[in-house]
Amino acid sequence: MRNIVVGVAIFAFFFTIALRVMDTLWPPEPPSAPAVVTSPPLAPMTTSSFLIAPIAVSDIAIREALEAVAPRDLAGKRDNPVSSLLSKAEIGWTMTRGPLGVSGRSDTMTVSTALNGTFRLTGQVGAQVGAQVGNITGRIAGFAGADVGNAVQSLAGKTFDQKAELRGNVAVLSRPSLTPGWRLEPNLTSQVTIQEVSLPISGSVFNVAKEVKPLVDRAVAENVAALGTRIRNDPSIEQAARREWAKLCRSISLKKTAAGLPDLWLEMRPVRAFAAHPRIEPQAVNLVLGVQAETRVIPGETKPNCPFPAQVDIVPQVDRGRVSIGLAIDVPFTEVTRLLQAQIKGRSFPDDGSGPIAATIEAATVQGAGDRLLIVLKVRARETSWFHFGALADVFVRGRATLDRDNQILRLTDIAIDVESEAAMGLVSAAARAALPYLQTTLAEKAVIDLKPFAAGARDSIAAAVDAFTRQEPGVRVDAAISDLRLASIEFDAVILRLVMEVNGTVAASVTALPK
Repeated sequence: MRNIVVGVAIFAFFFTIALRVMDTLWPPEPPSAPAVVTSPPLAPMTTSSFLIAPIAVSDIAIREALEAVAPRDLAGKRDNPVSSLLSKAEIGWTMTRGPLGVSGRSDTMTVSTALNGTFRLTGQVGAQVGAQVGNITGRIAGFAGADVGNAVQSLAGKTFDQKAELRGNVAVLSRPSLTPGWRLEPNLTSQVTIQEVSLPISGSVFNVAKEVKPLVDRAVAENVAALGTRIRNDPSIEQAARREWAKLCRSISLKKTAAGLPDLWLEMRPVRAFAAHPRIEPQAVNLVLGVQAETRVIPGETKPNCPFPAQVDIVPQVDRGRVSIGLAIDVPFTEVTRLLQAQIKGRSFPDDGSGPIAATIEAATVQGAGDRLLIVLKVRARETSWFHFGALADVFVRGRATLDRDNQILRLTDIAIDVESEAAMGLVSAAARAALPYLQTTLAEKAVIDLKPFAAGARDSIAAAVDAFTRQEPGVRVDAAISDLRLASIEFDAVILRLVMEVNGTVAASVTALPK
């Protein structure tokens, strides 16, 4: 028995030495790389970005602006409405408005105020009054007092001058709309009410309110028309839009979004402006202004040309403001390889050493191959048998790139190991084929590419740029902030992996004082 054991040991020793010599003198041919389906180079990519800003103009700001321009006094005259009783008669009236009140409801803004003033009737009592003097006595007491009626007999041919108090209200209604030419059409209408005041003269009733109201209506209408013209020609909306347009037309430094990438710039070029008609609410008038921009990531700073649009597109109302900036960052596969090697280099499988072989990934490279990624692994495989046969083999692995948006990582799915790789492993021994399922499992679990460094760098740079829109000055407050960055999609060619991202945020503005 001892001789048999010694013989087997000697045979094994010489067999092992023979294999080593054969591997040295006649090394196995490395497996040929699989044919790679090449994709055309990625074309430069331009994405769309949006900034939609709701602007709340408070009722207080509107009231204060109107207080500064609305006339406080109204006055007028009307010739002889009672020629049968008075000669050379004339009605004169003056009214003063009170403080303005501004309120909104059902898409209508109402500006209202109280009117207080004086009515004055002047003229000369006609001779015919004497014949009717008996009828006059006591009938004008409601206008000028009982003593006036008793004195009418002595007033024939004399000057008549009486006054009465006037009270009323005026309301101006506005249903504003925005015109394509960057102007606000106020659509104003007015309503005037005058409290009833009657003047008895010689048996007849002189309706003061009826006589005065047309005059007040005309005066109010003239002032409302002048106000409408002023609002209609006001360039404030266009001027504000031009300022924000100029701020958007720029290049924003992204600095280094991750190690291994050069400094990058996000070029923003606004191309379209849009807005919604004003919406009237109880405490404010809400305007919505929006800008669409073309954005692209480039290696250097530019000075884009962004002509301001002559017209604004009118769109439906929106409830919330938002910032949405699209960008596409091209990452060389050399950088992707570095990230992948950090995940899988040095990994051994199976992890518990229970398989017929032990294999370790010593290096990895990745590139695009058609609609899949091709990973080339250098794997050192060794049998766990007593003979410890082993070798270093190139393994070609194809996998579909799948974006995990929630975790911001790139995974490989549908992993397939190329047949040439199986042949290479077979050169070690038939048992080495058992390593391939373990390798596939290892890659499915560990071959992930963390994209967060790219996303974080871009997010921080854009957040700093958006902060430029945030300001607080007398009468105006603008709040803008970046809330998240979302990886929208990926695409690649043989040498570049393109990450398409969308940076999202919020923006809102409030106006508590309008420019004077």
